[in-house]
Amino acid sequence: MEPDPGRPATTDPGRPDDPSARRPGGPSADRPGTSVADRLLAVLGAFTADRPALSLSDIARRAGLPLPTAHRLVARLVAWGALERDADGCYHVGLRLLEVASLAPRGLALRGTALPYLEDLYEATHENVHLAVRDGLEAVYVERISARSAVPVLSRVGARWPLHATAVGLVLLAYGDPALQAEVCSRPLRAFTPYTVTDPAVLRRMLAEVRRRGCAVSDRQITDDAISLAAPVRGANGGVVAAVSVVVGVRDARVPALTATVQVAAGGISRALGWRPGRNRSLPSTASNE
Repeated sequence: MEPDPGRPATTDPGRPDDPSARRPGGPSADRPGTSVADRLLAVLGAFTADRPALSLSDIARRAGLPLPTAHRLVARLVAWGALERDADGCYHVGLRLLEVASLAPRGLALRGTALPYLEDLYEATHENVHLAVRDGLEAVYVERISARSAVPVLSRVGARWPLHATAVGLVLLAYGDPALQAEVCSRPLRAFTPYTVTDPAVLRRMLAEVRRRGCAVSDRQITDDAISLAAPVRGANGGVVAAVSVVVGVRDARVPALTATVQVAAGGISRALGWRPGRNRSLPSTASNE
């Protein structure tokens, strides 16, 4: 039985880290010089979409920590509300983190402003509708509306995808600064399907086309049965702060009509955020956290 964070650990907290307990593919969070904050973040980072419930041993292994250290940190996080323990002894992300995340201006606040326009876009298409922002080199989905009859998608709220492979990512990348584009193009571009663009020169041409047309089309880049179309959402200063998209099946892709519909939704969200065409100075994308 694993120790309860409500009681002291019975193992020796000074025991050296067991390399076999380290998270696969990642360095140990217990290496010399690692701060307590780094270890706490490693514990939280152990939870992923495919592993939302973890035992204490799982947390220790995935965070690269000795079991006694993980025990102590998990106890702190449980007491604060960042983690919760279920009846089976497994841990989940706690509601306190949701409370904190709701304060992020690019999270629930942006979703609240955008939601009426996303709902209108959904009613006009009855397809998958997404709102995404940029975080570093990834697009993060902050809202999704989907119909049962819509093409299946891999996206979910909180999911991250590389900028080059989705329509929302292409928009956020195209309107980002040149240094961002240079960094993305200098790295290997991951392929998800045979249609994923992995040639930096082709990607640069696509980004130029996105800026020229004011929209992006991602043709079967994530799955080979779907096409996504996206348009930029601008903030009060004219900078691109998010992207809105619709994802449809390849056979249902009425690209010109859907593009116009997505652009109308993006324009509505932009105006709700304070953007006024022709009056606001256009700036590079601010939808990032680097």
